[in-house]
Amino acid sequence: MDEPGKRPSVNPLDKLIGFARRGGTIRLKGLNDRQFTAVSAGLGLVLAAGVVLAAGPWDSGQRKAETDWAAARSRTGGAHHEPAGPDAAPSAPAVLAALSAAVDNAAPDARSAPDGAAAALRAALGPLLKDPALGPRPAAVVIDTGTGERLYGQGAGAPMTPASTVKIATAVAALSALGPDHRIPTTVRASADLRRIVLVGGGDPTLDKAALRGLATGTARALKEGGVDKVRLGYDTSRYSGPARHPIGPNENIAPVSALMTDEGRLDGTDSGPAPRSDDPAGDTARTFAKFLDDAGIATGQDPKPGRPAAGSRKIAEHRSVPLSALVERALTNSDNDIAEALARQTAVAAGEPADFDGGRRAVTARLRALRLPLTGANFADGSGLNRKDKVTAGLLAGLLARAADPGHPELRPVITGLPVAGFSGTLSDRYRGKSAGTGLIRAKTGTLTGVNTLAGTVVDRKGRLLAFAFLASGTTDPSEAQSALDTAATTLGTVR
Repeated sequence: MDEPGKRPSVNPLDKLIGFARRGGTIRLKGLNDRQFTAVSAGLGLVLAAGVVLAAGPWDSGQRKAETDWAAARSRTGGAHHEPAGPDAAPSAPAVLAALSAAVDNAAPDARSAPDGAAAALRAALGPLLKDPALGPRPAAVVIDTGTGERLYGQGAGAPMTPASTVKIATAVAALSALGPDHRIPTTVRASADLRRIVLVGGGDPTLDKAALRGLATGTARALKEGGVDKVRLGYDTSRYSGPARHPIGPNENIAPVSALMTDEGRLDGTDSGPAPRSDDPAGDTARTFAKFLDDAGIATGQDPKPGRPAAGSRKIAEHRSVPLSALVERALTNSDNDIAEALARQTAVAAGEPADFDGGRRAVTARLRALRLPLTGANFADGSGLNRKDKVTAGLLAGLLARAADPGHPELRPVITGLPVAGFSGTLSDRYRGKSAGTGLIRAKTGTLTGVNTLAGTVVDRKGRLLAFAFLASGTTDPSEAQSALDTAATTLGTVR
């Protein structure tokens, strides 16, 4: 009954290996094993570009949503904003054990590295970060993921609004808490006499109508085997608690956060980007389920009512989501707010916290602290980045990515594979166009709110090192110019000698 999941990114090493087996020749002289892996990953992205999905972009939809939110308050501000898990990381010793000490440093510039990389980055990035398009005090951190060495830092410890780049933190926390193979269940439970059944939401926002119909078919089969063809139907959303509505208010970028919904509450048949949303995603899902039961020969009579399963009830049907690895990739590639909020709540459930915004904040914070990441000044007010109360540092964002690239934490690898590819997928599909040197090589999560522009991701430099970077800008006045400046900075990381 599981539905095949979209896989928004591909394994670049698989493509490269396939090329080599077909007789392709690639010159990678003078590189050690880790450098070879990093360069191979970059080349593999180019080879795989033709099959990378181009979805989104979410940020532009988020811009419209916050514009409506701001206009309603009459003040300035407006926003813009698989089934199989990823391969294990290449075998290598863990090198990021002391990452918190390496990146929790607010010095204006990083320590000099033995190969002079820090000096070269200072010379290249310094002038770019003075671009007026990036506001008065942009922050930046660059980490060599192979050594944990910070190669560059400017305002590294200053808490700033991350917009959608906070999804990186949400994803790392969820994968750490639940593992990449975790699947979210949606179940049907029946009373002892099979006369009352309850559709129980587990928190899967990607449950679609095909899966719901399959769940109804399985339910009907079990009921008919028990000699029942008429039931009372209820639905249970108690797995989540607290307010369902995001503080930003009703908008086309996020449905009410519910443990039971179909297609993220979308009403127009789309699977990404802004869309009209249901005000009652759980009720709509239950009513659709009732129709599917009727089609399968089980009469439900009156409209389904909210309520929990009766004592002594038993499970008679179940659907499980695609693995968490695929959900994380989709959330990052498309900047999917509904999945991101579900990830935060699933993390809260795993931690024994209430599955609401506050519980998610506490659970995400605890998971990242356990990973020894620098959390000074951090606040995870939501899982999606729509809330302006979210605060992170450039050091934390870059550290999260470095941790996800660490061979000692293969469970976090979907954070890397889910990043949009410059010029090809997700929220970077319409950036790095033309002859940009970053096209196909930069993988990064975008973030944009009115006056806020952020970019955090990875790139392979000319020395073959995989670099994790984070750029945060606030006080920006022209989103397009700010994005261009951030893209130039990221591209420079891959070209500086």
